[in-house]
Amino acid sequence: MTADGANLLALRSHNMALVLDLLRTAGAKGISRLELAERTGLTPQAVSKITARLRDEGLVTEAGRRASTGGKPRTVLRLVPEAGHAVGLHLERDGLRAVLVDLTGAVLGERRTSLDLGAGAEAVLSAAVGETGSLVEAFLTGSLLGVGVALPGPLDHTRGVLHRVTGFPEWDGFPLRDALARRLGGPVVVDKDTNAAALGLAVGGEGGSFAYLHLGTGLGAGLVIGGAVHRGARTGAGEFGHQVVQLDGPPCGCGNRGCVEALCLAAVARGEVDEAARVLGIGAGNLVSLLDIDLVLLGGRTVEAAPDAFLRGVRAVLDECARRLGEDAVPVRVASGGVAEGAAQLVLAPLFGRTDG
Repeated sequence: MTADGANLLALRSHNMALVLDLLRTAGAKGISRLELAERTGLTPQAVSKITARLRDEGLVTEAGRRASTGGKPRTVLRLVPEAGHAVGLHLERDGLRAVLVDLTGAVLGERRTSLDLGAGAEAVLSAAVGETGSLVEAFLTGSLLGVGVALPGPLDHTRGVLHRVTGFPEWDGFPLRDALARRLGGPVVVDKDTNAAALGLAVGGEGGSFAYLHLGTGLGAGLVIGGAVHRGARTGAGEFGHQVVQLDGPPCGCGNRGCVEALCLAAVARGEVDEAARVLGIGAGNLVSLLDIDLVLLGGRTVEAAPDAFLRGVRAVLDECARRLGEDAVPVRVASGGVAEGAAQLVLAPLFGRTDG
């Protein structure tokens, strides 16, 4: 981790984050200081001070001039994407995907490798450090702000400590964040894979309240309520896959029987994708009824292998629920972007004021 990266993280303040986020969303076309003042509610003098500091730090540069309705043309500013970078790691039960992104979230490099999450801390840490180092060596041209790590829960996001990861109880109590930070020599943020993906979607423009349902080697949900990731008082919200929907159903790795995850994965293993989609739809319907959300997004490699079937099955259940209640059905879409990209946003999003619960 470079000193410049640490300095960029220290820049954060509420007003500066507001300005940076507007610069980020404006893209290459940029935005003027007057527009920044109008949209943030800050005085023109305050905006000038903030943008001057951002220019000094190399985060912002001029992007030409734009005609105004009166007086001289306005100078337009834009974010410098290459001024900072983050690595996002997605640790699955059987694999690792790593990405390097710039300040806009654009992926500059990617690596994949097999991984056994049950092989123990040393093997997993070595793989994470190795893939991060390879990405940085091959693609990094500026400062690295930190590394975001996303993996199955449950875990304590605040302290970066794992709990009894479903199927891997030996991880219970392991301080992954601190252990990895020592190896890498810089900031590390750890969160559940579903929360990271949901954050990436929210930062990428998905508004309102939505649920991201991730079906891969397991099943979980990331919840965004009012534009912010909802983690709950103990950062344990979103254990969607372990809602029991069949009391005498098959045993699940969590210790219960008839969980949505166990039923979905069993159907997939039998090649009955339509049945898996129906079960996923039942779980999604429960979530919609409980939280009154605006949108359901589907992701994960099992969904990606048969997106049309999962969309059709989940939609059918939600449509039927809506008809019974005389309401409009909640839309369902396949999510854009992956978990590793969301993991990188665990590092970047706070820079732009995208804090969450």
